[in-house]
Amino acid sequence: MTRALLVIDVQMEYFSGALPVSYPAGSLELILAAMDAAMEHLVPVAVIQHAGASPQAPLFAPGGPGWPLHPEVAQRPRDILIPKQLPGSFTGTELGPWLAELGADTVAICGYMTQMCCDTTSRQAFHQGLNVEFLSDATGTLDMANSVGQVSAEQLHQAILVTQAARFATVLTTQEWINSLAA
Repeated sequence: MTRALLVIDVQMEYFSGALPVSYPAGSLELILAAMDAAMEHLVPVAVIQHAGASPQAPLFAPGGPGWPLHPEVAQRPRDILIPKQLPGSFTGTELGPWLAELGADTVAICGYMTQMCCDTTSRQAFHQGLNVEFLSDATGTLDMANSVGQVSAEQLHQAILVTQAARFATVLTTQEWINSLAA
């Protein structure tokens, strides 16, 4: 098995911006633990950074306060930084070619938000024939409400994990994933 860790959109928008991630508690620390373990076990790390369509975008405006990577992620070693503009980390990016060059057959997913970019990227990876490991406590979300209704962060997160485990991914805690690296 040749793995790569995908660290998706761990950006300031989710900490001091319009989309403060609230569930599960401690997800940032577990993302950092996954990054550290990946580097220790020579698992390549791709950090993926979302950008709004323009500097005037309401969220993730390039160069705006919500766009930078969280400083703890920015300072850690990585093998590649991949910019993206859509929820799927494969769409219009170098992720697919980079993984092919590595000979990777498995991707581990952590980051934000569980139901948007992490879920979409997992499904894309599955459709491309990759094995997916979805880190349940190193992905996160927030309460959501729109014209259709509302859902708590915990309910939303759990629903995505159940769906991922039903077809698309092996759902693991970060510690289970780290333990598998040493095995």
